Amino acid sequence: MADSAVGGERPDVRDTAVSALKFQALAGDLRRGILAGEWAGHGKLPTESRLAAETGLSLTTVRRAYDELVTEGLVVRRRGAGTFVIDRTAAVQRGDLRIGVLVPDAQLYYPRVLQGIDDALSAAGAGMQLATYHYDLDEEQADLLRLLDSGVHGLLLAPDLLTVDDPAARAAELTALPVPVVLMERRLAGTGPADTSEHVTSDHQGGAFDAVVHLHRLGHHRIALLTRSHGPTQDGVRSGYEAAVRALGLPDLQRCEPPVWNRELAAECIDTLTDAEATAALIFSDREATLVLGAARRRGLRVPEDLALVSYDDELADVADVPLTAVAPPKYRVGRMAAEVLLRRLIDGDAGPIHQIQLRPRVVVRQSCGART
Repeated sequence: MADSAVGGERPDVRDTAVSALKFQALAGDLRRGILAGEWAGHGKLPTESRLAAETGLSLTTVRRAYDELVTEGLVVRRRGAGTFVIDRTAAVQRGDLRIGVLVPDAQLYYPRVLQGIDDALSAAGAGMQLATYHYDLDEEQADLLRLLDSGVHGLLLAPDLLTVDDPAARAAELTALPVPVVLMERRLAGTGPADTSEHVTSDHQGGAFDAVVHLHRLGHHRIALLTRSHGPTQDGVRSGYEAAVRALGLPDLQRCEPPVWNRELAAECIDTLTDAEATAALIFSDREATLVLGAARRRGLRVPEDLALVSYDDELADVADVPLTAVAPPKYRVGRMAAEVLLRRLIDGDAGPIHQIQLRPRVVVRQSCGART
């Protein structure tokens, strides 16, 4: 008797699972069509009976899919009239929006970016759905699909455009998603007018340029650059340094090191600076600058009297033994402005201009460069 009961229950469990998968799959297809503007003209979806006939699904499955979209705030049922897509412009005005945010991590650099996003969205009554991909391309793509399937109205992305085989193709793929996309701290370097992405970034090249000019105005003519290996920020820093030494007629004294530094490597960097007769250095980032500061003091070098230092990032610079002058990217403003650009895009649609915004960092003067604060 017990065996018969168990044997008779399994098909029902299986049928329930299959039914759930069917309505979720249909809801996903409808959601993507809505976000892509498929029903933008009149906003009315097919009737449940018509969609059931077209898809071969049961009326119950179709009804559950529509219920899912109603719960997500994408559609509304009007008695006697049908099911209609909710106008996104009205959603912006009412503050019913959910924005997907994808960043590589939520540590150090990005907390202030996220705070800017949160403040802008909160002011508009919109919600934020956050995903972090930990610099893993497969995880990035999976997170992106999850955000889209959750029904977000727009995306704020800081994707990996550095290690992918074709950055331009990846950027084009992202900007062609069925919801508006604004990139943060990412753009296609060197492509000029071919870059049609909407983005808000820090001008790392300009920040590094200003740091070298600042040190030169303090009387330094042999200014070194110490960086980690290839990356989206350090590439801009390196380019800005090179532009500055060319403009000022200074020697190019740069050294690129692996991503992970330690005390021994910092000591080698001091040897490099000494051999090059450098009197000042711009260092990416704060942690590396702090290691170099410690190595210099262990060698008996005084900072800033014997060696002036400027770090890049301004995350930990103010708590160093000798507070570090630092280039401070406008992280909060990047996040807030990117969110505001996306909200504007949701209102304007394709009628609005494409925003490509660069915010120049500022040099925060502290003790390590020898200038008066």
